[in-house]
Amino acid sequence: MTSRASRALPPVALRVAIVYVIARLITTGFFLVAAALSGPDSRFGADATLGSLSMGWDSQWYWLVGTTGYPSTLPLDDAGNVTQNTWAFMPVYPVLTRALSVVLGGSYPLAAVLLALIAGYVSCLVLFHLLRERIDDTSALWAVVLFTAGPLGALFQMGYAETLFLTLLFLALWALVRRRFVWLYALIPVMGYTRPGILAFALLLGLYGIYRWWRRRIDPLPTREIVHIVALGLLATAVGFSWQLIAGIVTGDPSAYMDTELSWRQSWTGDRESGFVPFSGFIHAAAIWFRLWGLPEALGYVALFVAVVAAAAVLLFSRHVRRLGPEVRLWSASYLIYLLAVFFPQSSIFRLLMPLAPLSGAVALPKSTVWRVSMLLLGLVAQAWWIYQMLALGNTYTQIP
Repeated sequence: MTSRASRALPPVALRVAIVYVIARLITTGFFLVAAALSGPDSRFGADATLGSLSMGWDSQWYWLVGTTGYPSTLPLDDAGNVTQNTWAFMPVYPVLTRALSVVLGGSYPLAAVLLALIAGYVSCLVLFHLLRERIDDTSALWAVVLFTAGPLGALFQMGYAETLFLTLLFLALWALVRRRFVWLYALIPVMGYTRPGILAFALLLGLYGIYRWWRRRIDPLPTREIVHIVALGLLATAVGFSWQLIAGIVTGDPSAYMDTELSWRQSWTGDRESGFVPFSGFIHAAAIWFRLWGLPEALGYVALFVAVVAAAAVLLFSRHVRRLGPEVRLWSASYLIYLLAVFFPQSSIFRLLMPLAPLSGAVALPKSTVWRVSMLLLGLVAQAWWIYQMLALGNTYTQIP
């Protein structure tokens, strides 16, 4: 039965909208300060504006995809190595942005930011509904607050595909929690061509199938659900590898996508000969980063091991994380394994952790106003620092969002 107090509250969509608008106004203030602090050595120059910051870094790559598409001939350096190009960026976001720009008088930047803003609001709304399946409404709303006003709040109003991907991801997780498997047949392909990461969802489906099979005596697993889980896992896997096939067909180079992705990593390592080896990125980066910080490389390996063990311990044993349900916990584990397997950690690692946003529900669960406000203030401070480092400064290879 709905309580009188619950009936007195504004609708969920309005409550989330109020939180979202306030968060975006705060972020806009941070952007304006960053533009004022941007100097001649910054990537954006001394005349940086709100618009130029919103369309910085990878926004430019998406803009290039939206206006020129993908190259049929890969760009090469003097040594014949593939250089950075648009094949590293999936098409759904720039295509939708290009379509929206037609309505907005041909302005791609305006359409890019507007689409990111709209998708960001929808992602917050879906996150609320996803989390309220397991936790109370107040905690779910606080989780949205921590998410939208958190360290990566700038990405809600930049020309990146992140918010669109998160909307699709949260919808997919919500469908999985509610066992509406049919919706996933539509969500998986769109999600897979929006941003890399669908292979993590394939791993999630595999682990979810094992989990359901293990608990089949407590939680019956009908044959139709087995068929859906297996079929969806195969679909996610196929979509995950299909972009490599498409890039290979268009360019005539089977390794086009992998070489393109490695071009970003090789700018760090300087190694143009070695190919992709799963899980090697974090190991190499641990040594590189600790060397940059003037610390022993061996300490980097120890830190990496401790971080992996700590993350596993949180997902396995944290009381608040367990409250979020198996789907969120399995997704978080799957995505972290995926990152460990394919990513070379650099300053953009913070952005790549955004798909772990459902864990904000665990941070919001302690029913202490002091705790929740403290986490909100910490997130805002971290957001201001991120914007200052990546946008106001943004002048070294360690300041790439």
